[in-house]
Amino acid sequence: MTRVKPLSPIELSDVAVNPLATSTPFRKIVTGLTLFLFVCVVAVIGYMAAGWKFDDAVYMVIITIFGVGYGEVHPIVSPGLRALTIMVIIAGYGAVIYTVGGCMQMLIDGELNKALGARRMTKGIERLENHTIICGIGRLGTILARELARAGKPFVAIDADVSRLQDAEARGYLVIEGDATEEETLEQAGIHRAATVATVLSQDATNVFVTITARAMNPNVIIIARGENPRTEKKLISSGANRVVLPTAIGAQKVAHLITRPTAENMLDHLRSENTLVDDLAYIGLQFDELKVEAGSVIVDREIREIEIRSNHGFLIVGIRRAKENEVGISKLNPDSNTKLAVGDVVIVLGHSDDIPELASRFTAKSKRMTYRGVTVDS
Repeated sequence: MTRVKPLSPIELSDVAVNPLATSTPFRKIVTGLTLFLFVCVVAVIGYMAAGWKFDDAVYMVIITIFGVGYGEVHPIVSPGLRALTIMVIIAGYGAVIYTVGGCMQMLIDGELNKALGARRMTKGIERLENHTIICGIGRLGTILARELARAGKPFVAIDADVSRLQDAEARGYLVIEGDATEEETLEQAGIHRAATVATVLSQDATNVFVTITARAMNPNVIIIARGENPRTEKKLISSGANRVVLPTAIGAQKVAHLITRPTAENMLDHLRSENTLVDDLAYIGLQFDELKVEAGSVIVDREIREIEIRSNHGFLIVGIRRAKENEVGISKLNPDSNTKLAVGDVVIVLGHSDDIPELASRFTAKSKRMTYRGVTVDS
């Protein structure tokens, strides 16, 4: 997945201590203001040493530096006062120009960095394929984004709240500011190339609108919608959602399980928090993944045992979600070794993390048909 590179912990700590310490324009502004104040103080002291009052000296310094054009407060006849006035004009002008230059550079650099950042973000989103579009980066959306990032799955987040997007961008996520119910926003997020849309906004009505819009733009995309009111579930399904998640109902079930079967629930919580199986497999370089059998793939109509034997790398097929006409949607764990794979089957595999990409290429590789002595075979 293409991401915007986040700051390292060291860089973050530096910025936290002094956000402008590394800013050259800021240093210019500070230096210019310091020089300006120094010139003013020296000039005021010089004029007062010549017998001027404090307010007359300050007034003379201001009209001299800013070139207002008023007449002299007192006649400047001595060579010393003339030299002092010339120094005030040159040094004062220089300090003002230097300070203004720093301010201009800060504005230009800020706008330039903003434009370049937006350009990088747009390019990153344009390169996404088979990704997830997260509509809403609130509490639920943030957790979802974190889990997808941890799994290495590409995604882009949409939200209208600038502060939320800034937090997400700081984590290195691809983000879009906008209304997820608008076709233009979903188009910008690559809805036609997306594999999944997760609309997890806080308002059920908004999730319904997002579902309708996304389904109209991409009939094949998988839509997972959040619902607060259980009665909204049917509306979301009829609007085009494949699955509906009810956080309130899930939370209530969790509380009920803690009351009715606390020991079992505590054990399950321990397994979830420790993630024992996944962690143990990761420790030895193994991971679970799901692969879809594409049309024309070399493994179509091949038995599981044949695929596992002929593979250059060891892996196990531990589950299948069937796509055959008489078995659509049926999931099988630990399928028989003589089971033949069909187009559209989703296969759960367990293999070495380094070999998963090559294994995925076998699922999408097209078979090469050749004829030998009148017999057509797949190679």
